Amino acid sequence: MTDRTPGARRPVLTAAALAEPAAALTGYTVGVTSDRRRDELAALLESRGARIVLAPALRIVPIADDAELRAATRACLDDPPDIVLVNTGIGMRGWLDAAEGWGLAEPLQAVLNRAYLVARGPKARAAVRTAGFQEQWAPDGESYEEVVEHLTARGVAGLTVAMQLHGESQPEYTEALEAAGAHVIEVPVYRWAPPTDPAPLHRLVDLIAGKLVDAVTFTSAPAVQSLLRAAGPASDALIDALRGDVLAAAVGPVTAAPLRRLDIPVSTPSRARLSSLVRTLVDELPKRAINLQVNGHAITLRGHAAVVDGELRPLAPGPMAVLRALATPPGRVLSRASLLQALPRNADEHAVEMAVARLRAGLAIPGIVQTVVKRGYRIPA
Repeated sequence: MTDRTPGARRPVLTAAALAEPAAALTGYTVGVTSDRRRDELAALLESRGARIVLAPALRIVPIADDAELRAATRACLDDPPDIVLVNTGIGMRGWLDAAEGWGLAEPLQAVLNRAYLVARGPKARAAVRTAGFQEQWAPDGESYEEVVEHLTARGVAGLTVAMQLHGESQPEYTEALEAAGAHVIEVPVYRWAPPTDPAPLHRLVDLIAGKLVDAVTFTSAPAVQSLLRAAGPASDALIDALRGDVLAAAVGPVTAAPLRRLDIPVSTPSRARLSSLVRTLVDELPKRAINLQVNGHAITLRGHAAVVDGELRPLAPGPMAVLRALATPPGRVLSRASLLQALPRNADEHAVEMAVARLRAGLAIPGIVQTVVKRGYRIPA
């Protein structure tokens, strides 16, 4: 963490220092929408210098005592599935634990031993093997589309497929398998529910729409839908921000799918791991930095901070917004009215003057932000 006590010496960040893992995300603010592993993900990001906004979009509600899960389990015992699709590790473990509690562990294990097991991803595969089973197939890309394509090519007509759900029903894939002649048993091991406290999620919506975070991470597709529902009337502004200034990062292709359907560019790691997701941000966010040479000074804009001659200078949102507007490109004169558009909403022209004054104080180098009489402000090219 940066020491901000009066008189404290700011850290000097050379290009080599910024390339070090502990400083790779210095200056950037990242929204975290996951619930179950939010602390782990936040710790990984903070260890690389990022500032975190925690805003769980969903919470997992186990339904081990739910009648639907027990009914689906009984259906699998009465009509043993030929194929079992294991979508998540937590779902596989929850199903087996629930069966143990009902005294149905042994018959369910016998059913799973006879079935053609498909594990959609490394966590599902690990859960299958830890439970003493062996999957017969797993998709390379961890997507539902690959699973459906594989099973329909293999042939499912007249067969029973048990599909362990990923928090909610996947009707398009169930229907595709049924259209190919399969009988599908949906196994709802857990369900998603809104966060207990929705305030952090609504705050994150405002931060994204106002372009006050640099990236947002997603670890499940339902979290994307929950964020959009929370946005409500602000969803257009949120989507526009994710299409441009705010990087959307998803742990895998299934999570990324609802974002891509909205034409939002998504960065995903090659492996669906939290550490790989963080590495993706480490690779992608610094590419968005803006580098300037002004009056003999090197200035780099990194998220919510400026690095001036290797010295980190965190800036408030208003001054940072003005600096970004003036820096793209430098030399251009922007009027107060133009800069007003860059500031957070509900600002006025007096707020522009205040932001410029605070920017000059924050940069602490004379002549970087110049006043052009009766026209506005500029950064000299």
